[in-house]
Amino acid sequence: MHPADSHDVIRVRGARVNNLRDVDVDIPKRRMTVFSGVSGSGKSSLVFGTVAAESQRLINETYSAFLQSFMPVTSRPEVEELDGLSAAIVVDQERLGANARSTVGTATDTYALLRILFSRLSEPHVGPSSAFSFNQASASGSGRVVVDKDGKAPHGEVATFEFIGGMCPACEGLGHQAAIDEDVVVDRSLSLNEGAILVPGYGVGTWGWKMYGDEGAAADGKLDMDKKLGDYSAREWHWLMHQEPTKVKFAGINLTYEGLVVRIRRTLFGDKEPRQKHMIEFKERVATTGPCRECGGTRLNEAARTATVAGTTISECTAMQVSDLAEWVRGIPDTSVAPLVSNLAAMLDSFTEIGLGYLSLDREAGTLSGGEAQRVKMIRQLGSALTDVTYVFDEPTVGLHPHDVRRMIALLESLRDKGNTILVVEHKPEVIEAADHVIDIGPGAGNDGGTVTYEGDVAGLRASGTTTGHYLDHRMPVREDLREPTGVLQIRGASTHNLKDVDVDLPTGVLVAVTGVAGSGKSSLVHGSLGGREDVLVVDQSAIRGSRRSNPATYSGLLDPIRTAFAKENGVKAALFSPNSEGACPSCNGQGVIYPEQGMLVGGPSRCETCGGRRFREDVLEHTLHGLNIAEVFDLSVAQAAEVFTSGKAQGILARLVDVGLGYLRLGQPLTTLSGGERQRLKLASQLGGRGTTIVLDEPTAGLHLADTERLVTMLHTLVEQGHSLVVIEHNLAVVANADRVVDIGPGAGHDGGEVVFEGTPAEMVAHGATLTAEHLREWVGAGA
Repeated sequence: MHPADSHDVIRVRGARVNNLRDVDVDIPKRRMTVFSGVSGSGKSSLVFGTVAAESQRLINETYSAFLQSFMPVTSRPEVEELDGLSAAIVVDQERLGANARSTVGTATDTYALLRILFSRLSEPHVGPSSAFSFNQASASGSGRVVVDKDGKAPHGEVATFEFIGGMCPACEGLGHQAAIDEDVVVDRSLSLNEGAILVPGYGVGTWGWKMYGDEGAAADGKLDMDKKLGDYSAREWHWLMHQEPTKVKFAGINLTYEGLVVRIRRTLFGDKEPRQKHMIEFKERVATTGPCRECGGTRLNEAARTATVAGTTISECTAMQVSDLAEWVRGIPDTSVAPLVSNLAAMLDSFTEIGLGYLSLDREAGTLSGGEAQRVKMIRQLGSALTDVTYVFDEPTVGLHPHDVRRMIALLESLRDKGNTILVVEHKPEVIEAADHVIDIGPGAGNDGGTVTYEGDVAGLRASGTTTGHYLDHRMPVREDLREPTGVLQIRGASTHNLKDVDVDLPTGVLVAVTGVAGSGKSSLVHGSLGGREDVLVVDQSAIRGSRRSNPATYSGLLDPIRTAFAKENGVKAALFSPNSEGACPSCNGQGVIYPEQGMLVGGPSRCETCGGRRFREDVLEHTLHGLNIAEVFDLSVAQAAEVFTSGKAQGILARLVDVGLGYLRLGQPLTTLSGGERQRLKLASQLGGRGTTIVLDEPTAGLHLADTERLVTMLHTLVEQGHSLVVIEHNLAVVANADRVVDIGPGAGHDGGEVVFEGTPAEMVAHGATLTAEHLREWVGAGA
């Protein structure tokens, strides 16, 4: 499809972002275009790195210089020509912020509508909607009005003000409090002078210690420096440990004094997590976190948590499963709020339509998976009145059961039918087949990709001869040569989240697929019951800790043997061959780019002129190994490096990275650019150790092309043959068909799930399974017959 009118296409010419090779392509507007291709082929570079990035950059440029100074600084993508852009809304898999104050309800504005409903109808009547906000405290006071209503002449009138919020004063709206172990904070057998305070940074003579010691509370006569804490009076103990914030003069300066426990609770258990390793470890030792004793975990003050509508409190509403809450909302008879009830019910119904009806509004946003987070972001868009917008989706079906994939496709089509342009990066055949237009990128990954191998309709893709076209109708047969289990992992009385006292035996020495619709209880069963057991390795899609300096070479441990080999070959120190150590370019500190100073409106990071982006000092680059300098090694793909480093520890690490389908990643590629599926496979390759370990994988096929999925299945079988037991939480029917045993959880999601609804082999599931998974597996097998 190549519309003649230039207003009907997004015209891309000469795109060279990452591995793209001067890509020229016309993307039809007001259609759904799916971008396919093997993992690492360049799909995201074209869609996100080029089209979406330039659209958002141009929008940002319309804001004032003052506002732009607070926005992320981005540079123009490397593309010669980009025409026909409309405003782009990116709905990606980035997890929602781990701010403890952000919930599913606040992230979707659903809670805002619920607060308005309660502000109108609650008994007793509490007041404005802010009175039900756990993020707003109540306050009152007075002050002078500085300007008049037009913002002109100053005035001197004194005005009173009052803010009415619903925040619980005890936990400050967090819903939980830390129970501090005071014997981890202080040693009662010692005096302050003897180092009784055990908090890191509060040793004798430090600034923190002085607040309680000879220049602070002790000097003020409140505490005895030489008295053992075990001999303190109740008054002294309260002042040292539990005194609420109090104004004091310390070392001639007016400061706020607070007891050690009060200070620890404020600094370590507030909104922000500590970053220093020693403080993280201290936090883990000093306290356990539980529901707030005053509000019971509801986050709300007494007025907000006790007011009711139709006999139900707002916290009881947010604790409901969303699908149930929608029914409750529709049952409100008061006609004065009919439009509000209608809008709220429609928004709640959107959760169910998108496969998230099992969530509750009080679920912390940071606990959602990448796929769940992406679908939560979609909810805001479903009711939008905007048209002629470009929506960009990154594998919107990640984490969805085949049953829910069809509903997701219908939602994408509804957005398109409103007159919007839908760009979808996707691997699933069902989504590709629903496309109006397909752009296939390849033919391979990394340096072997970056070109358009096909563009057109789905029928043409099937006949194109590309890898995607070949695999579109390919089906791996149901496994018949089943392995015999070597034992079982017993799970008894599992009741985490929605599980209903589940008893199940997971066989060992084989490949077990745990299936079920999203929210059925699969992860609760596996992670909740197996996580933490001895000899069980859990590899999930959670973010990898590390800065933008971290890369596959550093994370996997590959850099260590490479640095050692460079040092031995050239007779110099190994530290020279790390961009984070002695060998780093002094101008960019080994980053290869220069980041603009805060507030500077000068594009994004620019290549370091001193090292040319190579990250190392010039004299370090004179040393070589196998004919390559260290910067050239960092530019190798994993597959290329495997051909260079063919022995020792490096060879083993590279072989595992290739086996998990990451051969296309560059050794020096920042970890921040990796998808959830790539992160999981990198962790798997890095953590594989001895024989006999039970390995738990959570949707390892996420982000994998159909061809790569087949290779991953082969790798899973290899792991089992090596003596591992594999438990794989998975929706991909190729993995399910190739398992030795299937455990299906359901029958539905949330409180409609939580039970084992099938146990057996894939062939038995196809033959007589009566679950949603069985239904789709039968259909999948039949399509390949």
